[in-house]
Amino acid sequence: MRIEADPEVCIGSGMCALTAPDLFDQSDDDGTVVVLRPAPPAERLAAVRGAVGRCPSRALKLVDTATTAR
Repeated sequence: MRIEADPEVCIGSGMCALTAPDLFDQSDDDGTVVVLRPAPPAERLAAVRGAVGRCPSRALKLVDTATTAR
């Protein structure tokens, strides 16, 4: 699994960083999302899904690399 973020879509709400601060941060420049761990460990996938679901601008995606590599 891989986290993808679109900083052009991000509105800087910070829900991702609040939900999973070990995986997401916010840019000091404009507050947009910064992905700290693009390939999160399996035990953190629930947290990633929570952050993706809480993103009000839908700037985050969790991509299944097993299906996209084909």
